Amino acid sequence: MYRYDEFDHEFVESRVAQFRDQVARRVSGELSEDNFKPIRLQNGVYLQLHAYMLRVAVPYGTLNSQQMRMLAHIARKYDRDYGHFTTRQNIQFNWPKLEDIPDILADLASVEMHAIQTSGNCIRNVTADHFAGASADEIADPRPYAEILRQWSTVHPEFLFLPRKFKIAVIGAGVDRAAMQFHDIGLEVKRNAADELGFGVFIGGGLGRTPMVAKQVRDFVAEADLLSYCEAILRVYNLSGRRDNKYKARIKILVHETGIDELKQQIEAEFERIREGVLKLPDEDVRSIEAYFAAPAFEELPNESAKLEAAQAADPGFARWVGRNVSAHKAPGYAIVTVALKGTGEAPGDATSAQMDVLAGLGEAYSFDELRVSHEQNVILPHVRLDDLKAVYDALLAHGMASANAGLITDIIACPGLDYCALATARSIPVAQEISQRFSDLDRQNEIGELKLKISGCINACGHHHAGHIGILGVEKRGEELYQVTLGGSGDETAAIGEIIGRGFASDEITNAVETLVDTYLARRLSDDETFLEAYRRMGPAPFKEALYPPAPATEAA
Repeated sequence: MYRYDEFDHEFVESRVAQFRDQVARRVSGELSEDNFKPIRLQNGVYLQLHAYMLRVAVPYGTLNSQQMRMLAHIARKYDRDYGHFTTRQNIQFNWPKLEDIPDILADLASVEMHAIQTSGNCIRNVTADHFAGASADEIADPRPYAEILRQWSTVHPEFLFLPRKFKIAVIGAGVDRAAMQFHDIGLEVKRNAADELGFGVFIGGGLGRTPMVAKQVRDFVAEADLLSYCEAILRVYNLSGRRDNKYKARIKILVHETGIDELKQQIEAEFERIREGVLKLPDEDVRSIEAYFAAPAFEELPNESAKLEAAQAADPGFARWVGRNVSAHKAPGYAIVTVALKGTGEAPGDATSAQMDVLAGLGEAYSFDELRVSHEQNVILPHVRLDDLKAVYDALLAHGMASANAGLITDIIACPGLDYCALATARSIPVAQEISQRFSDLDRQNEIGELKLKISGCINACGHHHAGHIGILGVEKRGEELYQVTLGGSGDETAAIGEIIGRGFASDEITNAVETLVDTYLARRLSDDETFLEAYRRMGPAPFKEALYPPAPATEAA
């Protein structure tokens, strides 16, 4: 993984010192909250419903055990003993005192972490496939390119005050595990007919008030032109994006209002103007960054493990966990482990300091000192020997972290909702907890099969509800919380926006509504192998609407 150089250390430490002075001036009253707001946002500090919140960057979701232990330390010392992993592969601390935040940032800087550009109208944390560098299906590791984009975009003077926030995702395989098509720029690593490495480029994706799937603007951009093309996109957006209405300020609205063909012409014209300039990526620089992400020293192992097979035969719980939470690795004899932070009744994405310490220890002992945060609010151990899977499972089981539910209905994505967020209009966490408890039986979960359920507490869609096979949006109506259901959304390579299915449900009705949807699917699927999403795409909304909103019984005429 990337290591800070001398410039990085000096830059981050100077930002900490600068913010320490700014916080002192705010606490003393010298700075008003209005004057302090743009300063704190540039350092990842939000004012939420009950307290300040600090969002810490985890670039492209990669961190080491020392960094995870530091997050645990911050949770213990400065927060309420937990942190919340987010859909941007970051972590949030919901209860720090403002006067403690400079000390937190200094602690983060000591392990090469920061909170810069995790908020504000700038280029946010660049995200990537959480299986990057490990997955058997990838063309190339996308993280070196995410790091190049991070270096380019950090305090880029032209793009610090964009019309609105801007998000970039990079994937390295045809399978999209990063919701790439719901980003302002989505980049897919690929090879052209000449076997040259480059990128398919998508623009204008996003969720929130106006959800849109990104449109492809370039089938192939050469590796050397990555920054030039991204800069061309940002320049066109920065000049033409709306600043009169924040709800129409994202690049997706510019794509919609201008049209992809016209916008492409503008981007291509700017690209031609700058492509041979200083942003041209020298091959030696790309390879230098790539070296930071070189594969660990994998042992030469067989692709099967008698030890693993025996352990599965002896322990059905372990066998079930392997079947759900373990994925194929590119190196023979290794596997990728998903640690689901979604135990029964737990708040999705939350991890206590003790759990973070356990994860740090497992990463250090069994995964070459490497961990990942997924946009699905789980933690990944990317490089585990097949022979070590049982030891990892046993350690997780001992700490209540061995939920065998990755990709199942209880592996819920949820935003913090009205329990924390000042923008929220309804609660998300209690709904997620109740659904998790209702579907806690693992036999039932496995009978249902893959089902992505996602919950947001307001129209901003931080819980990605638009991209859920079942999506739930909490809204406020006449002083009551109401939950609207969408069906058929997807955040993978077949990206789609869920369809609103009908009127909303009260908080005490929504779990029953989800159960009705699941029962309808089970009764109508063609086979045990047909997933919920496949069944919905085959049948459409009609049978689900009929089940959720049965017609009132006819009454006899007088």
